[in-house]
Amino acid sequence: MKAIHPIKTGLAFAAIVALVHAFWVLMVAAGVAQRWTDFIFWMHFVQPVWIILPFDLGTAFMLVGMAAICSFIIGIVFAFVWNWLHLD
Repeated sequence: MKAIHPIKTGLAFAAIVALVHAFWVLMVAAGVAQRWTDFIFWMHFVQPVWIILPFDLGTAFMLVGMAAICSFIIGIVFAFVWNWLHLD
């Protein structure tokens, strides 16, 4: 089995997770995040207790950036573990 490249894997993980969080940021900015969260909790038989705060651009950048950085590191670790487990 061919080894996977740690940096490319990290970038792929970072891109996916950053896009998911960017979508969340757009939901908050559009004012639909609270209704979505309430619906998800209701669907799981949980009474919603979380309150979505107003949109803040600085917080949005921090959320997407930190999610990308953390998932990049996780992707690199994943690739190293994957390659280690698939030694020929």
